[in-house]
Amino acid sequence: MAMALEQARLAAAAGEVPVGAVLVKDGQVIGAGHNAPVGEHDPTAHAEVAALRAAAKAIGNYRLDGCDLYVTLEPCAMCSGAMLHARVRRLVFGAADPKTGAAGSVTDLFSQPRLNHQTEVRGGVLAQECGALLGGFFARRRQETRSSAQPVRDDALRTPDERFANLPGYPWSPRYVSDLPALGGLRLHYLDEGPQDSPLTWLCLHGNPAWSYLYRKMIPVFLDAGHRVVAPDLVGFGKSDKPKKDAAHSFGWHRQVLLEFVERLDLNAVVLVVQDWGGLLGLTLPMAAPGRYRGLLAMNTALGTGDAPLSPGFVAWREMCAKNPEFDVARLFARGNPHMSAQECDAYNAPFPDRGHRAALRAFPPMVPDRPDADGAAVSLEAREFWAHRWTGQSMMAIGAQDPVLGVPVMEALRRIIRGCPEPMVLEQAGHFVQEHGGPIARAAVGYFRS
Repeated sequence: MAMALEQARLAAAAGEVPVGAVLVKDGQVIGAGHNAPVGEHDPTAHAEVAALRAAAKAIGNYRLDGCDLYVTLEPCAMCSGAMLHARVRRLVFGAADPKTGAAGSVTDLFSQPRLNHQTEVRGGVLAQECGALLGGFFARRRQETRSSAQPVRDDALRTPDERFANLPGYPWSPRYVSDLPALGGLRLHYLDEGPQDSPLTWLCLHGNPAWSYLYRKMIPVFLDAGHRVVAPDLVGFGKSDKPKKDAAHSFGWHRQVLLEFVERLDLNAVVLVVQDWGGLLGLTLPMAAPGRYRGLLAMNTALGTGDAPLSPGFVAWREMCAKNPEFDVARLFARGNPHMSAQECDAYNAPFPDRGHRAALRAFPPMVPDRPDADGAAVSLEAREFWAHRWTGQSMMAIGAQDPVLGVPVMEALRRIIRGCPEPMVLEQAGHFVQEHGGPIARAAVGYFRS
């Protein structure tokens, strides 16, 4: 049943109802499966059916005499019928299903004496664990439904969903939260993929003018390692709500939203993955809850302490944004990443259909702390002290060498601050948005933090 629970967690990670099954013969697992009707567009793709199919292929016979099937949830009528047809010897299930269960809850197909095969049934094995997995899944679904139905505030905009249809390399289901105190009813979008109890959780924070799409080449690598990935869109970016006024954005407010977000999801064993504003904000998070964080992967970012001049590259970027507030985000990505397709570049324009949606793009460049009394400078100074003297986790750094804003000199200065940070991984062809070359970085990171 523990193995069936592992299958159920795979279903949950794929956005399916978390039910898993394994089929055993002579003490050996010969078939396993998990729910996949949504992903496979198949009403018969239940965990039990998947396990039966796999076992039948393994032994070369659709009759499964002498086999025992373990499933985390009492089977429905369809799956019960399939077991009886296959002549499964014994069914062992975890949680009862009072709505569709066909092994005693709604009906009992296994107690019909006129059937030509009788399957032994035992229920309630690891029922609490199986039920908790299902209960947690449906609780999250209810929360997401409430959040997705949250009306947009009068002082904010919400990018139409059709703007995000069929984006290349971004297949993950949206999740939303809107009841964090700091949000005040704004809706925050995030990705949450992989098993909830994985050994590592990669918290991926984007910068300006990107969104969680930036991590699409790294997320699959983390998931293939069996890890969890959480990637929020900052308010004003991506699929999150967008305040209409530039003044709605501040360093302290965005930091507070992220602090509350980490607490709400109860993230632990976190590898903090940051770039650009993801680092300006994200590097101030671990000192607030050091026990949650195990590692840091920093890419082309900085600490905004306000006690040192901003880099010439950043000053030039800020001046460009001030003079050209309606700059084409897709062209920006295409210019620095010639290997990207036109469709990939266009995906970065998707959140911003008009000027009203672009307040964050205008607000963020002047928000970088450039003097000691600027919002965010004091907390960034505290963070600098934390990284230099109190950080005990692993650190890794990857640098896009072609970045004129936060390139090698800025990153080397940051590396000297971070306690125990080794020599960086330098990508000579990459620019500011180094995640567009993220596959090799993610693979190196998985190996590094696993060790």
